Amino acid sequence: MTHSTYVYDLADGDASMRALLGGKGAGVAEMARLGVPVPDAFTVTTTACVETMNRGGEWPEGLWEDIEGGLHRLEERTGLKLGDPERPLLVSVRSGAVQSMPGMMDTILNLGVSAETVPALAKLANGNERFAWDSYRRFIQMYGEVVEGIEPHIFEDALAAMKVDRGVDQDTDLTADDLKELVEQFKKLASDALGGAWTNDPKEQLRRAVDAVFQSWQNPRAEIYRRANNIPASLGTAVNVMQMVFGNRGDDSATGVCFTRNPSTGAKELYGEFLVNAQGEDVVAGIRTPKPLAEMHEVLPEAYDQLIATMNRMEAHYKDVQDMEFTVEGGQLYLLQTRNGKRTAAAALKIARDMVEEGLTTREEALKKIEPAQIDQLLHPALDTSHGATPVTTGLPASPGAAVGGVVFDADVAAERGQNGEDVVLVRFETTPDDIHGVIQAKGVLTAHGGMTSHAAVVARGMGRPCVAGAQGIRINPAEKTLEIEGKIYHEGDVITLDGSTGEVFGEGLPLVPPQLGEDFETVVGWADDVRRMGVRANADNATDAAKARELGAQGIGLCRTEHMFMAADRLPAVRRMILADNDDERAAALEEILPMQQADFEGIFEAMAGLPVTVRLLDPPLHEFMPDLVEQSLLVQRLELTGGDAAELEQARKLLGSIKKLHEQNPMLGTRGCRLAMLYPEIPAMQARAIARAALAVRERKGETVDVEIMIPLVAYAEELKRQRAIVEEAIAEELQAAGQELDYTVGTMIELPRAAIVADQIAEHADFFSFGTNDLTQTGIGISRDDAEGGFLGHYVAHDVMPRNPFASVDVDGVGGLVKVGVERGRGQKSGLKCGVCGEHGGDPESIEFFESAELDYVSCSPYRVPIARFAAARATLMK
Repeated sequence: MTHSTYVYDLADGDASMRALLGGKGAGVAEMARLGVPVPDAFTVTTTACVETMNRGGEWPEGLWEDIEGGLHRLEERTGLKLGDPERPLLVSVRSGAVQSMPGMMDTILNLGVSAETVPALAKLANGNERFAWDSYRRFIQMYGEVVEGIEPHIFEDALAAMKVDRGVDQDTDLTADDLKELVEQFKKLASDALGGAWTNDPKEQLRRAVDAVFQSWQNPRAEIYRRANNIPASLGTAVNVMQMVFGNRGDDSATGVCFTRNPSTGAKELYGEFLVNAQGEDVVAGIRTPKPLAEMHEVLPEAYDQLIATMNRMEAHYKDVQDMEFTVEGGQLYLLQTRNGKRTAAAALKIARDMVEEGLTTREEALKKIEPAQIDQLLHPALDTSHGATPVTTGLPASPGAAVGGVVFDADVAAERGQNGEDVVLVRFETTPDDIHGVIQAKGVLTAHGGMTSHAAVVARGMGRPCVAGAQGIRINPAEKTLEIEGKIYHEGDVITLDGSTGEVFGEGLPLVPPQLGEDFETVVGWADDVRRMGVRANADNATDAAKARELGAQGIGLCRTEHMFMAADRLPAVRRMILADNDDERAAALEEILPMQQADFEGIFEAMAGLPVTVRLLDPPLHEFMPDLVEQSLLVQRLELTGGDAAELEQARKLLGSIKKLHEQNPMLGTRGCRLAMLYPEIPAMQARAIARAALAVRERKGETVDVEIMIPLVAYAEELKRQRAIVEEAIAEELQAAGQELDYTVGTMIELPRAAIVADQIAEHADFFSFGTNDLTQTGIGISRDDAEGGFLGHYVAHDVMPRNPFASVDVDGVGGLVKVGVERGRGQKSGLKCGVCGEHGGDPESIEFFESAELDYVSCSPYRVPIARFAAARATLMK
């Protein structure tokens, strides 16, 4: 074995070594192992990157010696030598994270070319001087931009000026003499930008290139992508050093990108692009508009046939769609990369279904390859096909879906406005990895250049953003912040519509329609339901949400928040009369007025969910939330006093102000709310229990069945609280059932949302039929942070600087809050075997949290209606991964 801790030769790797060699290194090694033609290479491991990060950017001892060893062995195998004027070895340097990550360092090609090696390079290419000088100018440009940090426009402007001067349109039209002159220009421009010439030592260039890959792992755009996709910074990146094969050697050479199936639709069809006489970055960077892969059969038939055979072989080997990069040099095909292809959610479902039907994979394996969070894409609106509008231009349908928003021309602006809640469409000549933060926040992306496999297309598909690429009829002026389409000028903020499914662009905002979940969805989510152990319910507070939840596959309601009913405009007067009541009789009268309103709400929900369980949480927030703001009411009283307003109005305002002050608390979320409020005003839970019982009986009479009623007491910390509240509920329901001459099965449980409740769960379980973990409040009370204050304050800083791995309100804090959940479950079930336990916080719709809840052996999760399909997939994956 010819490897060390830090460097592995190509022959020493395989697909199982992804964590060490990165996705790219492991993929190339696996292809080589299978006999697929790949250029020779060695990989600097992720371990080297991680140790360099841990040492503040300083390389660990022995790393450079290991790289030199890997280079020496590569030279021996190829019979070439880096920097040799007779038989020069040229290499590419690529980043290779464990998970494919836009935002990493751009590839450096042709490292090893120089004034000394150009003649030999031309000779090795059968005297092709144009190819040799083209390779040299590309290296100066790439290395200058990526490693030395020279502004890209410096080189691009010189190249554009050269083409104008020579009267040509394409880079390929420049002659060898043109390129030789351009190389000298590039050298001078680079020296001017750096204040001195850079090193010509190819080994030093290799060292600096490897270091640039390490540094790119920590650059802002990579960090943004990692945070957006929950990729740990501790993984590090590998570096792939590969012998160059040249797609720019002439008309018998080419470069391209292909997918084994259509990543937008999932169709089993030819999908890819290529360019004759080009190098790899020309395709993915959108420098030249590539040709459809099918046309390769006309110009390079043997390489084309070999490519198709290899694509089929790789898909069968990996049992997944492959995203592959290739180069043809002198008619010989070489594969440079294979990885699981990023795809839209619709494509993911179709691919899974088709591959199972083809016998290529099992249902269980197919489910593992669908990212649950990606299902969210299917639940977004699409363009109404009956809009009747005429597109102002058309590009390539690079990523499906519809986007409506104001145009912006800068990724920073897109990020800022998107974070502020504005709908924006990012319009660029072509996106680069530096634009990742803007793409994340934009509703869609429109580019003037680039193809279906360009950076914009690949990133947009992976994020579920609609994208129209290569709309060549548009003119963008970033300085003036204008977009010109067919003579019409659109300024920043003007609204346009993109249809990423057709490539059409409309010069106005068009109506969107709710998503339509198709047969692929129904089939594959059915597999998930067969596999998962946990139930999936929804959080719903009205009949409309309950019906939608059931439509999306919810098996009941895990949280119905009754305070949302109290806050309706037609209820507030009665609620305030209850709060302002001077005695029990006045309060009872106000509650009697509210009761039928509550009953009507419950009837709508119970009817939508008939036959399924519904957990109703009794009133939770403090009473001041139903009253006017303290400051506003104080100002009203002051204004009436100063203006000598109506005496009766002033008296009423003063009375209301007094009540607000009486109810005011310094920290109301830890004050008189939940069961504490119900202990002071037992009439409130009694009224709610009556409304629940009457609603359940009424629905049963109408429909022949009703829901499985579960009544949840909120904010319990002491067993005695639950014991007394349960008695109030049971007494009220018993009176209702006796009066109706009916029977009704129901259960009473509690929400575990305080650390004390989790710790003494065995005591509380004596009086509970079920537990539901309210992980929103359990996170606040368990960590000791206010959600609103933290998310608007220190939390972003903590996540950005790795104090916390991620926002604990978005994904459950497994060690801390998760520990409390586990304690609560274990102690509750220790007291009462088989105690039903679920979760109703927003974490119930987060795939990573669901994986934890499966390990904690909860019976169900509950989330917002539109996240129910995500939770169904996530629960299945959690079962499979367990």
